[in-house]
Amino acid sequence: MAILIDENTKVVVQGLSGRIGQFHAQEMIEYGTKVVAGVTPGKGGTTVLNRPVFNTVREAVEATGAEASLLFVPPAFAADAMMEAADAGIKTAVCVTDGIPAQDMMRVKRFLRRYPRERKMRLIGPNCAGIISPGKGFMGIMPPHIYMPGRVGIVGRSGTLGYEAASQMKSLGIGISSSIGIGGDPINGSSFKDILELFENDPETDAIMMIGEIGGPQEAEAAAYVRDHMTKPVAAYIAGLAAPKGRQMGHAGAIISAFGESAQEKVEILSSAGITVAPNPSAMGRTMAEVLGMKAAA
Repeated sequence: MAILIDENTKVVVQGLSGRIGQFHAQEMIEYGTKVVAGVTPGKGGTTVLNRPVFNTVREAVEATGAEASLLFVPPAFAADAMMEAADAGIKTAVCVTDGIPAQDMMRVKRFLRRYPRERKMRLIGPNCAGIISPGKGFMGIMPPHIYMPGRVGIVGRSGTLGYEAASQMKSLGIGISSSIGIGGDPINGSSFKDILELFENDPETDAIMMIGEIGGPQEAEAAAYVRDHMTKPVAAYIAGLAAPKGRQMGHAGAIISAFGESAQEKVEILSSAGITVAPNPSAMGRTMAEVLGMKAAA
């Protein structure tokens, strides 16, 4: 089993007519992802990559049965595009767009709360690499060839570090069940806790690698969830050990503003919850190998 996307997931690409949308959609199609349609207002009735293009997400869903959407939409229009996907009945949306104003994301979050749980869209991102279930399908901008199918889940705020973790594990013969990039913005659609819960309930995921960074309370919330609810081993890496307090580092959300938000404090919180923390980024794969070895020995 994979989480969020598998070989049967029908995907619509919002922004398929654009250069970036076409480039990544072509990679998805070649990988085997079921891209069934595109959406670009004003381009309805045309085709791109031999897929029909519709003016609205609702039209695309009604015509193709799409249940997931990948958004390549400029920041100024991304919030409306996410809400349109939710209103059309999309179950999972991935937004890779960077630079969306925080107030726009607050509006999206309020909009999503209107729906009952059974109709609520799961939003991944924004400012993320996307999601992949190796050998089955992906939605996003990651290089799929570095992911080997297996039984370890990855969830991270940094797309690049997610790639690095998958590559290191592949070199050690450790495969990935699914990898989820939740994005680095301070306001995002899904948290570490949300994705850890999915992995905990996935019978084909044996362990999880969590990749965090400075800023925000998500890692502490995840640590509490792991300590109180998870039965599967979790390894982690926290980026930003050398970052000075008060200085933004990389992602919009990567700024230390309160106790528990520095990398060292997060390492301590995670370790106290029983999570094995890699000392540096080059040790992520080795750390997961050790975790799996300890599990096997037990």
